[in-house]
Amino acid sequence: MSYLSQKTIKTPISFSGIALHNGLNVNVTLRSAKPNEGIVFKRIDLKNNNLVYPNFLNVTNTSLNTTIENEHGVKVSTIEHLMGALFGLGIDNVLVEIDNEEVPILDGSAKNFIEKIISSGFEISEEPIKIIKINKKIEYSDGKRFISIEPSKLSLDIDFELKFKNPIIGNQRNKVKVFEDDLTDVYNSRTFCLFEDIEFIKKNGLAKGGSLDNAIVVKENKILNKDGLRNNKEFVNHKILDCIGDLYTSGYRIIGNILCSQGGHFLTNQLLRKVFVDKNNFSILEIREKNLPHTLINRNLLRSIA
Repeated sequence: MSYLSQKTIKTPISFSGIALHNGLNVNVTLRSAKPNEGIVFKRIDLKNNNLVYPNFLNVTNTSLNTTIENEHGVKVSTIEHLMGALFGLGIDNVLVEIDNEEVPILDGSAKNFIEKIISSGFEISEEPIKIIKINKKIEYSDGKRFISIEPSKLSLDIDFELKFKNPIIGNQRNKVKVFEDDLTDVYNSRTFCLFEDIEFIKKNGLAKGGSLDNAIVVKENKILNKDGLRNNKEFVNHKILDCIGDLYTSGYRIIGNILCSQGGHFLTNQLLRKVFVDKNNFSILEIREKNLPHTLINRNLLRSIA
């Protein structure tokens, strides 16, 4: 057993709260899962056909959240913050029981997910982790927005740029090494919106549960939340959190360098679809202590990947 082995949680963890978009109260319980079972969402409010897998091919909506859906039309939405927390803590296998179709927004970040999962502790198996290593540069663009991923020796780097006309948000850029940096600011960063967009968003049936308790609201040159920002790059850091969560719909940790400008759920999903459409684009590495590829010899970094 080593830090290169698959991991699950030790004890069940429960979350309750309001769903950001449908506005309903929802309860979630995370339970341990066996090696190689992966992450599975189970709609316990339904008796049949209630398993939904967070795979990029199952993503059916990327408008202000990431929604997954099974072949029977059963959905789970706003999975990205929980998925980001699971990625960040190296959780390979977990059952997510949920009694509605949307994960609760909590405080708008991954902070509460991270804290509770850590409090549960971890069970480490004998099964090795599997990693996707990008073999060549892949790009996807949508007008001026774009995202790309290219080969890296060992790390997952995300270089993300945000551009808003609003003077408070403005142009923000941050680059993080996901397996090496302290990502506390990323996981603590909340979702946000412009005050002038709220009416339009709600007319489209979204953000029914939105409030200053779970989102940053910016009005012209003022932040309406009384405590302001949690860090000076909270806007772009939240986008990086979303990106990490959406990348985990690949089912793997990823070794590669990501560059993104004005991206979001849609671009990240389209990038994954382009990567996995051709097996030459990537390699799947099953990491075992006695069989480490020569490009993965830095054990300190491997510990952070796991």
